[in-house]
Amino acid sequence: MSMVDMSAETKVRWGMVIDLRKCIGCGACSLVCSQTNKIPYFLWRRVIECGVSGPPQRQRMAIPMSCMHCSQPPCLEVCPATATYRRPDGIVDIDTERCVGCGYCIVACPYLARSIMYNNSAEAESSATPKEKAEGSKMNRIGVSSKCNFCIRRIDAGLAKGLQPGIDNDASPACVISCCAGALSFGNLDDPESAVAQLLRENRVSCLQEELGTGPSVFYILEQT
Repeated sequence: MSMVDMSAETKVRWGMVIDLRKCIGCGACSLVCSQTNKIPYFLWRRVIECGVSGPPQRQRMAIPMSCMHCSQPPCLEVCPATATYRRPDGIVDIDTERCVGCGYCIVACPYLARSIMYNNSAEAESSATPKEKAEGSKMNRIGVSSKCNFCIRRIDAGLAKGLQPGIDNDASPACVISCCAGALSFGNLDDPESAVAQLLRENRVSCLQEELGTGPSVFYILEQT
């Protein structure tokens, strides 16, 4: 596997591949997301269970869902405060200093990936580090839109240390490194030698609601037919 070159000449688009053949629906990714970001359980990341066949087999499938980090994000287009933005590396995030909590982006998102919190939990208050408390506004998401951002702080901090997102745990999203089934993979979609690019080449994959043309950066590996 090649090293991810973060130079200006190299295209970087962070993305995730979820292997539905491996996901057991345990919800560990949702739990660690809640703990890492100090948010209510199932707020940014949820695991939806659905049936894929009737009796007598009654097979089920678990589908982890979060922000899809679209190439053409509908949420960005409707934001009147320009709080939603897409980074050059493909991550879609929200500037909480700009967000006015109007909720337009929540309505526009076809993946139900955004939400607004109206109170802080005591657990989140007590677990915040002194640095996080000093930053204040970055931790206080009350009244503004919020969502998964691929653990952007972990990625940026890891890159600053020369680590590789998707390879080094300290530079990868918390949900990815906590998946006991190994169903989640993260990396540079534009690097043909990356693990995620190889998974896309070697498997039958799909995105949610592809017909909308949003260009998600989250892909699902389906059962082979």
